Amino acid sequence: MSAPTEPDPSPVVAPAPTGPRRDLPGSAFLTAARGGTPAHVPVWFMRQAGRSLPEYRRAREGTAMLESCLTPDLACEITLQPVRRYGVDAAILFSDIVVPLKVAGVGVDIVAGTGPVIDAPVRTAADVAALPHLDPAQAEPVAQAVRLLVHELGGTPLIGFAGAPFTLASYLVEGGPSRNHERTKALMHADPATWHALLDHLADLTLGFLRAQVEAGVDAVQLFDSWAGALSERDYRELVLPHSTKVLAGLSDADLPRIHFGVGTGELLGAMGEAGADVVGVDWRVPLDAATRRAPGKVLQGNLDPAVLFAGPDVVDREVRRIVAEGHAAPAHVFNLGHGVLPDTDPDALARVVDLVHSLPVRA
Repeated sequence: MSAPTEPDPSPVVAPAPTGPRRDLPGSAFLTAARGGTPAHVPVWFMRQAGRSLPEYRRAREGTAMLESCLTPDLACEITLQPVRRYGVDAAILFSDIVVPLKVAGVGVDIVAGTGPVIDAPVRTAADVAALPHLDPAQAEPVAQAVRLLVHELGGTPLIGFAGAPFTLASYLVEGGPSRNHERTKALMHADPATWHALLDHLADLTLGFLRAQVEAGVDAVQLFDSWAGALSERDYRELVLPHSTKVLAGLSDADLPRIHFGVGTGELLGAMGEAGADVVGVDWRVPLDAATRRAPGKVLQGNLDPAVLFAGPDVVDREVRRIVAEGHAAPAHVFNLGHGVLPDTDPDALARVVDLVHSLPVRA
């Protein structure tokens, strides 16, 4: 077995962002994300644009998921829908974790009922060496959607989006979604040199994808690690953290908030807090007052269980109040769900959450 190689800790050499940086001093989201005290608790929802909205289903009818993400006017419209409906404090670019792989030239499709499926899984050093690099021009459809949104959103900030290197690697190695990530973990441990080469390549690709969004004008970014919760803290620190750090460090000159979120990552919050993000997302499994002890000094985002939205207004009211109160323990708090909006969620339930959160005190 070959000896592991150390990943390059330095960020990718890339020009500083040159796109418009909007001045949004009245934004509750940006104020909180930077650790300040906003006029009200800001709220937005992961997957706020999606299948729970009838207008989304109408807009996307007959258009495949990845095609929707890469059609600028359609991606713009879908991103705007929850802002119009709910009055949330931020929009998040309508996209998918595998979009940067698709635009770079990796054979991938999103199969209904399955999720992302990779044409040729990546499992050897030769496979890694053959992976394409991302040319900024390939991300132009996404950049164009951002530019359209910046024009349309007015005073509402726009969050850019990308999947973290580990989650991209899991899709590539497994060939699609996986419950146990057995092939991924086998590669990590049996051939760490190839593993680090793969994640280093994906960190470059992810950083390039995010910088294209930054240069087009997004006001914040979120790095989303869907599958990191499958790892122990030891493995995360050794085999994943350096690469997520490379992505976030590569955006340090952009002067915008960086959010890092993972699912099932309660045991990793301390390590994820060291990756360089300004805001750490917390899923519903860890109370926010406990999360701030695990990731001290970090602004927190979260963390209503998406399933609670099905329990009725009284339960939702109680849980929202609890979460906002627990969020007072953090330097600042951005209210969100602990994961994405579920497809059958009643949009009116989300609207009530926004109104309630906006009515609650920012500080205890």
